[in-house]
Amino acid sequence: MTTIPEKAKAFVNNRWLVFVASMWVQSCSGIGYMYGSISPVIKSTMGYNQRQTAILGVAKDIGDAIGFIAGSLSEVAPIWVVLLIGVAQNFFGYGLVWLTVNQTLPHLPLWVLCVCIFVGTNGETYFNTGALISGVQNFPKSRGPVVGILKGFAGLSGAILTQIYTMFNFPDEASIIFVVAVGPTIVITAVMFLVRPVGGHRQARQSDSTSFLALYGVCLILAAYLLAVLILQDLVELNQTILTTLTIGLVILVLLPVVIPVTLVFFTHEPESLLNEEEKQEFVEHGKTEVILSEVEDETSSLVDSLSSKEREKRIARLQARLVQAAADGAVKVNKKRGPRRGEDFTLMQALVKADFLLMFFSLVLASGSGLTIIDNLGQMCQSLGYEKPHIFVSMISIWNFLGRVAGGYFSELVVRKYAYPRPVAMAAVQVVMSCSLFYYAIGAPGAIYIVSVVMGSCYGAHWAIVPSAASELFGLKSFGALYNFLTLASPTGSLIFSGVIASGIYDYEAKIQNDSNPLTDSDALTCYGTICYSITCGILSVLCLTAFFLSMTVVYRTKRVYAQLYGSQRS
Repeated sequence: MTTIPEKAKAFVNNRWLVFVASMWVQSCSGIGYMYGSISPVIKSTMGYNQRQTAILGVAKDIGDAIGFIAGSLSEVAPIWVVLLIGVAQNFFGYGLVWLTVNQTLPHLPLWVLCVCIFVGTNGETYFNTGALISGVQNFPKSRGPVVGILKGFAGLSGAILTQIYTMFNFPDEASIIFVVAVGPTIVITAVMFLVRPVGGHRQARQSDSTSFLALYGVCLILAAYLLAVLILQDLVELNQTILTTLTIGLVILVLLPVVIPVTLVFFTHEPESLLNEEEKQEFVEHGKTEVILSEVEDETSSLVDSLSSKEREKRIARLQARLVQAAADGAVKVNKKRGPRRGEDFTLMQALVKADFLLMFFSLVLASGSGLTIIDNLGQMCQSLGYEKPHIFVSMISIWNFLGRVAGGYFSELVVRKYAYPRPVAMAAVQVVMSCSLFYYAIGAPGAIYIVSVVMGSCYGAHWAIVPSAASELFGLKSFGALYNFLTLASPTGSLIFSGVIASGIYDYEAKIQNDSNPLTDSDALTCYGTICYSITCGILSVLCLTAFFLSMTVVYRTKRVYAQLYGSQRS
């Protein structure tokens, strides 16, 4: 009979506990999505115009996109070290912003605040790196669900932090920056020693699919609960007791997934692994010496996929031997490839000279950059329309971002598995929807702010569930970290132009026209009111998203044969 200390040790080393702890890390790691709530506070307190506020937003976006250091560090240091560095950056970066905004520190120059926001937001890349690495290593056969859930919680974190902010009823609006600085610090410091690889491939269970299904259920319930709470707050004036009760319910839902590892360790007697010792060793050795043989890929039939791993390796070894012997006898001429083909492993430099990779990148610049521009400017958009609680819309866009990531991953997987059609077609579809919603706002249609919050949040999130999978399929997994980090530069690149130049320039121009008849005092910030403040910007972004659609469809056309080869034999 297993003793309590043994059970406790098994619990601490259970991969599901590590996964749940990673979910908690991600639930407060989407710091960048809070900028729509904190930017109006910074703007009004510091007396910035919209262009200066947009510059701060670009600094945030760049900090959120530069993950090369975190990725490199994770290869040589334990994950808790990676998380600790992220905690330090987040705490000191946003801590200094908070001390400046509440006037504890003297008025700092704009460039200093840019550095602070860059450093604070860059901490998010360390959180993402630590959580995703532990998740993928502990669930090597379930990477899709693991990455989807973790990235979803990152998208939901803005709404969670905002709701916690409302519970404490802080006396001033600047306290939301305090929550951004302190909240992730407390949570991630508490769980950072749990987030680590624990040899998860040896803990496979028959109940894993049920556990994932339960997690998806919790995620959907959490999103629905948050959405209901936000709608309730928008329609009814809630007292502090009700707000506190609702937030406690939210915290309970976030903590609820810990029931899965508790149940698996303490209340079930299912064998820990479905693999015997011989199969475990074979699994490890096969992972180290995976055979990749593109030279004889045309010789293999769909029947090979149904063979066991041992039989498949024997078949490939025989084909290799025949090919080598035939080449030695001069019967077969083996052509040396100049570089990898789509579907094989590319380095970043090799991918950068491929049209498909560049088309995907520039499509992301246009569409994802447009989405990030709306997210960054949502607070000012709400204020220009007369809404007194912009943080509600910021939370809504965070919720839909989460749902977009879950749905984008699910439906794009359905496209490739069931129809063997290129995954980028899903990206093209969401870009058309983005273009339509932006055009809807541009014409000043009723309820446009709600439409934009829902559509742009979900479609922006869907991009980051679709693009990483497509990149790994077309350009391989060997240099996936470098490829992914390069693609993440697309959002801040687009935001730098669309938000830092176009949106802010049009906003300030319209604000000056409105305020010509009513000169501002030195203490007043330049403010624009009405749909005109962002309607022209949304019209421009609508055209850009439509252009991104055509770029994505070009990738679809060029990669039909690749996806047919990858998934054609799996069609149901």
